[in-house]
Amino acid sequence: MAAIKETSVIQENKNNAFSNCPVTFVMERIGGYWKPIILFNLLTGTKRYNELKKSIPTITEKMLIQYLKQLDADGLVTRKAKPVVPPYVTYKLSKKGKKLRPVLYAMAEWAVNNSGKQSKQFKKQMEDFPAE
Repeated sequence: MAAIKETSVIQENKNNAFSNCPVTFVMERIGGYWKPIILFNLLTGTKRYNELKKSIPTITEKMLIQYLKQLDADGLVTRKAKPVVPPYVTYKLSKKGKKLRPVLYAMAEWAVNNSGKQSKQFKKQMEDFPAE
């Protein structure tokens, strides 16, 4: 992958957006298709890599590993590895990551209220939303 040119207009615009808009900052950390799903699955507690993979069956290993590394680098997820064979790796939300629960809940609540035909299904799923 090519390195990002730090002096490009796009990078300058991104940096301005990050410094001027808190929503842009949050979306950079949790945005995308898979990050909110990974965070949601970790709301229930610590999971081994394979448990996480099974709870999100449509994600590829490459994407799961990539996003877990990003979430770990951003301090939202904690990775703990035990030096055994086979590797024993667990992931859990950090303190900072746990503070996203109300944000994820608000997103789910918004979906219930604004999803039209899917509203009933989403409302039913809200009953299983992980508690704090």
